[in-house]
Amino acid sequence: MGPFARNQINATVVITGGSAGLGRALAHRFAEAGARVGIIARDAQALASLKDEFASSGVTVHIEDCDVADAAAVFMAADEMERALGPINIWINCAMLTVFSPFERITPEEFRRVTEATYLGYVHGTMAALRRMKPRNSGTILQIGSALAYRAIPLQSAYCGAKHAIRGFTNSLRCELLRDRSSIKLTMVQLPAMNTPQFDWARTHMGREPRPVAPVYQPEAIAEAVFRAAQEGRREYWLGRATIAAILGDMAAPAFLDRFLARHAYVAQERAVAVGPTRCDNLFAPITELHRIHGSFDAEAAARVFMWPELRIRAAAAGAAIILVLVILWLLAEL
Repeated sequence: MGPFARNQINATVVITGGSAGLGRALAHRFAEAGARVGIIARDAQALASLKDEFASSGVTVHIEDCDVADAAAVFMAADEMERALGPINIWINCAMLTVFSPFERITPEEFRRVTEATYLGYVHGTMAALRRMKPRNSGTILQIGSALAYRAIPLQSAYCGAKHAIRGFTNSLRCELLRDRSSIKLTMVQLPAMNTPQFDWARTHMGREPRPVAPVYQPEAIAEAVFRAAQEGRREYWLGRATIAAILGDMAAPAFLDRFLARHAYVAQERAVAVGPTRCDNLFAPITELHRIHGSFDAEAAARVFMWPELRIRAAAAGAAIILVLVILWLLAEL
């Protein structure tokens, strides 16, 4: 299993977007397993508070404050991580930004900002990791994806576009690594909705506060699944039955889902609470006080999540389709 065992990891793990939400939960999960953890995020104060959380536990943690949209800063941060922690074994791209807005209301500057952080941030992180792993022909790069990388929804066009783009460039890179007979593992994990601060600090042009589309899961449940995925290193994982249903449903009946989401997805992404006049967002600058793991949906968030490798799901779906076709042909033959 490489440099780490199932539950204990003797490795250096770098996480972008690691100061809040899933990234922060991942930092805790890998630290609990004994990994040397490197955390990259924009907010130096939030990073310092996270480092303090580990100070008494004996965990080796190194922090670098930089914006993942800045490629040079990410490359420098990776250099510092290796100097402080040793060779990087696992790199997890997790940083993200979004704007809740109909496309016609979002500005070019807002769309660009989401794209630069959520998509190009992954590109920059992958480049930084690959430059260090390729000479050693060893390591794992893990992309935190979403069901929205397959099935886009209204009100998040910039974010959905970025997640689709991440899947595209990741698959392209995977082909190149296969051609080079590289031992570097490239994994993508497609997630369901999570209870993170994203919905408390994302920019919105809607009249009501944003919320995740149910069902919602706790970040710790997702972090446990990502922890397993980093050890197994398969091509892709789909987490949560809603993710599987959305992806397979889009493959089978995309036009139907277009109409369904047009009718239901607006309400599904709004709370009953109106957006206040003093609401702040983190699109261009971080909000330090909201850097925590959980958001505002503890009451409905599930503590466990279904996890399955994508290839097994596709095989099961194909098998079911073949059986259905055979049954239909049999019925027609009996007529």
